[in-house]
Amino acid sequence: MSKAAYRAGILHFLDDPDQHKDSWEYYEDGILLVEDGHVAACGPADDLLPKLAPAIEVTHFPDSLLVPGFIDTHIHYPQTEMIAAYGEHLLEWLNTYTFPTETQFADQEYAEKVAEFFLDQLLANGTTTALVFGTSHPQSVEAFFSACEARKLRMIAGKVMMDQNAPDSLLDTADSSYADSKALIEKWHNRGRLRYAVTPRFAATSSSEQLQRAGQLLREHPGVYLHTHLSENTDEIELVKSIHRDCDHYLGSYDKAGLLGKRSVFAHCIHLEDEEWQRMAETGSAIAFCPSSNLFLGSGLFNLRRAVEKGIPIGLGTDIGAGTSFSALRTLADAYKVQKLQGHKLSPLKSFYLATLGGARCLDLDDLIGNFEHGKEADFTVIDKHASELLRFRMGNCDSLEEELFVLTTMADDRCISGTWSAGVQRYANPNA
Repeated sequence: MSKAAYRAGILHFLDDPDQHKDSWEYYEDGILLVEDGHVAACGPADDLLPKLAPAIEVTHFPDSLLVPGFIDTHIHYPQTEMIAAYGEHLLEWLNTYTFPTETQFADQEYAEKVAEFFLDQLLANGTTTALVFGTSHPQSVEAFFSACEARKLRMIAGKVMMDQNAPDSLLDTADSSYADSKALIEKWHNRGRLRYAVTPRFAATSSSEQLQRAGQLLREHPGVYLHTHLSENTDEIELVKSIHRDCDHYLGSYDKAGLLGKRSVFAHCIHLEDEEWQRMAETGSAIAFCPSSNLFLGSGLFNLRRAVEKGIPIGLGTDIGAGTSFSALRTLADAYKVQKLQGHKLSPLKSFYLATLGGARCLDLDDLIGNFEHGKEADFTVIDKHASELLRFRMGNCDSLEEELFVLTTMADDRCISGTWSAGVQRYANPNA
C-alpha cells in the first residue's frame, strides 16, 4: 500500500459555483493525501499533518495551487502537427489542412509517434483526461489507446466514421465503420481506465445509413460515448441541411439515428435553433465549449448562458488543431472573451469548474474524477503562481482567491504547470520548476 502527501493551496469543486452555494472548497495551506492512486483525504494542513504517519513523505509546493487534473472534452490528436494552419473557415480548413494531415495515420508507426507527443503535451499542460478524435483508420485508435494504457491515463477516444464528402483515402463505409468500431469497442472499452466513443466526424461526412449504424453501436454497447460536431459554422449547417433533407435541422440528423442522450457530447453548438436547444436539454446530451477554435476559424460565439439556463452539461474543449493551445488556462482566457463579446461575464470560479468537475460531469465521469472527494482517482496538477516575474508581481497585488484565479486564466500557460499526476503517479515534471 503506497501513500504520499502533497502540500499547497488546494481548490476543488463539489458543484457548479454559479448554481449552488458552498460548491467549492479552498485550503490556503492544504494537504492532499493519496493512497494507491486514489484520494484518501483532503483538507487543511494544520488538521492533516499531525495525523500523517512519520513514514509518509510530504511534497511541498509553496506559492502554488493544486487542482484536479484538467479535463478536455473535445480534441483531435491527429491534428497536433497542423496547429496554427492559416486563414480558412471550417470547410476550407478541413479540405486544405485536416484531411491531408489525417491520411498519414494509415501508418500505425507514425500514429504511435504522434500519440506519444500528443500525450506529452496534454500532461505538460495539466490535462489528465480528454475526449479524443482519432482518424478513420482503426490503427490510429490502436496507437492512441496503447500509449494511454502504458501511462495509465483515463482517456476516451474513437475511430472517425466518414463515408462521404472527403478524400477517398479517408473514407470508410457504413458497414466497415460499424465493424471496425465494434472491434475496437470490444478490445478497448472499459479496459483499465480507457473508454470508447462512437465518432462520426459530422453529419456532412456521414450518410444516413452510417449514422444509423452509429446508433446501432450505441444500443449494442451501453456505456460507450457518442462524440461528434454540431453547428460550428453557418456554411456547414447549410451543407448538412442539403444532405439530410428529411430532417428539420442539423441536430435532427443525429436525433433520427438515436445518437442523443447521456454520454453524447457535441462540440461547438454555436448556431443552434430553439428546437435544437430543447432536444439537447430533453435528452441529457452534453456540449463541448471550444472558444479558441471558434475564434480562430471565425465560426461564432457560443451562448454559454443559454446552455446553463437549459441545464445542459458543458465541458471545456481545446479542439486542437483548430484550437491553438493545449492549455486549459489559455482556453479559459478565450472563454472569458467570448462571453464578454456577448455582454456576459464568466467568473473565475466557473472557469475552473468547467475545466475540472464540469468536464467530468460532461463526460459522465464525476463518480471517478473531477474533484478530491474521498475515493476519487488521484488525477491532479500543480500550478506555480510565481512562474514568471510578471505573474509573481501581479499575484502580489491580488486581494482574493477569485482574483488570483482570474489572473491565472488570463496570464498563465504551460510554463506554470509544475507537475501533473495521473492515478497518483507523477507523469510530468516541469524541467524549469
